[in-house]
Amino acid sequence: METMTNILGEINSIVWGPVMLIAILGVGLFLQIGLKLMPIFKLGTGFSLLWKGRQGEGGGEISPFNALMTSLSATIGTGNIAGVATAVFLGGPGALFWMWMTALVGMATKYAEAVLAVKYRERDNAGNFVGGPMYYIKNGLGRKWYWLAPTFAAFGAVAAFGIGNGVQANSVANVLNENFSIPAQATAVVLMALTAAVILGGVTRIGNVAGKLVPFMAIAYIAAGLVVLIINIDSIGAAVQTVFAQAFTSTAAEGGFAGAAVWAAIRFGVARGVFSNEAGLGSAPIAHAVAETKSPVNQGLIAMLGTFIDTIIVCTITGLAIVASGVWTSGSSGAALTSLAFETSLPGVGGYLIAISLSVFAFTTILGWSFYGEKCVGFFFGPRALKPYRILWVVAIYFGATAELSFIWLLADTLNAMMAIPNLIALALLSPIVFKLTKEFFSEDGETEDTEKAPAE
Repeated sequence: METMTNILGEINSIVWGPVMLIAILGVGLFLQIGLKLMPIFKLGTGFSLLWKGRQGEGGGEISPFNALMTSLSATIGTGNIAGVATAVFLGGPGALFWMWMTALVGMATKYAEAVLAVKYRERDNAGNFVGGPMYYIKNGLGRKWYWLAPTFAAFGAVAAFGIGNGVQANSVANVLNENFSIPAQATAVVLMALTAAVILGGVTRIGNVAGKLVPFMAIAYIAAGLVVLIINIDSIGAAVQTVFAQAFTSTAAEGGFAGAAVWAAIRFGVARGVFSNEAGLGSAPIAHAVAETKSPVNQGLIAMLGTFIDTIIVCTITGLAIVASGVWTSGSSGAALTSLAFETSLPGVGGYLIAISLSVFAFTTILGWSFYGEKCVGFFFGPRALKPYRILWVVAIYFGATAELSFIWLLADTLNAMMAIPNLIALALLSPIVFKLTKEFFSEDGETEDTEKAPAE
């Protein structure tokens, strides 16, 4: 295991090196500029469409609202609790600033992903809508670039077991064992049963569960986080100042914090930001592709809210709670650091709040990523592969819950980057289509045609 971890660590340092960080931020910035900052200016429009999107309109499998909730079920997870804390632990408070920057350009990335996913979606042999990067590569770029489609699908099918299964199950098992002394094996069995009860019903059941559970859990966590921030209100100003200052200057060693260079703040801020909101990975458009919508742009405006809610709201609350409470220098990392921040402010309650929040967040992420993974497998083998994949997904939860945490995190982080590569290339090449559809949509008061492909053969 040590040898495998070392090898994977070397690969990780390459795929998450300067080139990848520049690519993620660069493509997002290019899209944001090409869209003339529309995702930022039209944020209110997106929330309005989300509210109206509780009922579907047009072809698709689930409502636009439930499509976003399915996407958020996959993104609001351990990255919002453990991931933010890990970024601050390794990169200092300045890492939070770079998470924000990743989110601001990531809104344009997520918008473009959803627009292309709906425009180039198609029906499978069972008559269900399918879409995502593999399909907008296949249907939008032609034979020359077709190789990117199976490359993405292969990475996505494998990566799902890391970011969407192993990391989540492992985090739940650890946090419940630490706070309630529940054995990892018991947690694994319960998670397996709950997951099987939902995912065996397909995307409709996943969407319905996500549509009810995600809003509740997000609002509850935000409310608890705001209470922590109010308790530390006198330190908020200094915390924000520290975040901005240390985004551009090295963070000195202090207490249990070992110190970090500016590069560490950027590297871990961007990496954990992407891990949290998944903008650029190509995962979310797989859910948005099945939305009951009449326009690709409509769904894009809803999709971009996922990045805003996940990082600008939820991750910010976690990060500021850690910095404002002063525990970021304690030497703790991951979920333990966030738990310490809440427990310090809410003695006797805070730690349990984080344990419960992380467990629910992780469970919904397991649900959302099961859908992403099965669609990647379905790209190769069609609908007949879905049931075996779902069974394998449930079984894998047990091994994820009882494995070594550091290795699982490293594997997920590495596969994230490898998923992003083909997707970022496709986004750059198809950006003229995104710009054209957006311009037509707003020049015609939102009236555009939804493009649907014929059934796949």
